[in-house]
Amino acid sequence: MTQLHDLKISTLDLVPVRADSGPAQSLRNSLDLAQHVERLGYHRFWVAEHHNMDGIASSATAVLIGYLAGGTSRIRIGSGGVMLPNHAPLVIAEQFGTLASLYPGRIDLGLGRAPGSDQMTARALRRERSGSADDFPDDVEELSRYLGPRTDDQKVIAVPGHDTDVPLWLLGSSLFSAQLAGMRGMPYAFASHFAPHYMHQAIRVYRDHFKPSTTLDKPYVMLGVPMVVADTDEQADYLATSVYQRILALMRGQSLMQRPPVASMDGLWLPHERDAVGNFLGLAMIGSPEKVRAKVEVLLEQTGAHELIFTCDLYEHSDRLRSYELLAHALKG
Repeated sequence: MTQLHDLKISTLDLVPVRADSGPAQSLRNSLDLAQHVERLGYHRFWVAEHHNMDGIASSATAVLIGYLAGGTSRIRIGSGGVMLPNHAPLVIAEQFGTLASLYPGRIDLGLGRAPGSDQMTARALRRERSGSADDFPDDVEELSRYLGPRTDDQKVIAVPGHDTDVPLWLLGSSLFSAQLAGMRGMPYAFASHFAPHYMHQAIRVYRDHFKPSTTLDKPYVMLGVPMVVADTDEQADYLATSVYQRILALMRGQSLMQRPPVASMDGLWLPHERDAVGNFLGLAMIGSPEKVRAKVEVLLEQTGAHELIFTCDLYEHSDRLRSYELLAHALKG
């Protein structure tokens, strides 16, 4: 079992947008958060590819990673993740090869097989490309070749890209990527921040199928965890209502712009919606530092995860900064 003092803690920023400030402020907030958690000793900072969502500003993921890496000095910066079916593998190899050349030893490339959007938006992104989730294993292999050593018979090369060996991660919210990551000997990140139901099964599938590779000799598991940490349980519960409203809006197909916290969710959701939001956030760590530390210890005992990557979508940027600060002190002292 992973001990708390051995646990790596990281940050997944969904770059949330407020209606009264817009994407530019959200992007500046993302850099400020990256600098903040770097000072606190967080291991990595990831952003995710989403499209056609008015409340998430990380659609141009590689561009944003360059901005974040340029404004930090030590923390690893990467994608959690790039949705590979939306892109030709060569394009991603060139983008992340460029990032790795500019910021050597600091860039991660997490890969997902979902579109990160609705099907209409996916078609708009791909246009004449035939790429789909069914091509994902072959696309991962092709991308890996572009980032690896150049061979004598290689006709297409990524420049920058080849010989950068950017670390590849597979991300998943079901069992497919768990099995593929295990068979390829890759590190695996499970999206338990929105799909906790399959977490234990996915970890088991990954470990059961793991085969050592040139990059990894034993399984490495990272879990996504929603969190809201405040000085008291009551304050955390209050701040978390912004998260509840955002998930509720997602389920209803409404705007994902951030909403301020409310004293009570009564009247804002129906009983079945309350239950659905609760299931979505089944792994959420909400409470005082002492309460969250206890919940993290239970999670480590149950999963043996090596790393937890926390996401925190609060209305006020200052509350997000405070949550990550309290979390770091609670888990690392």
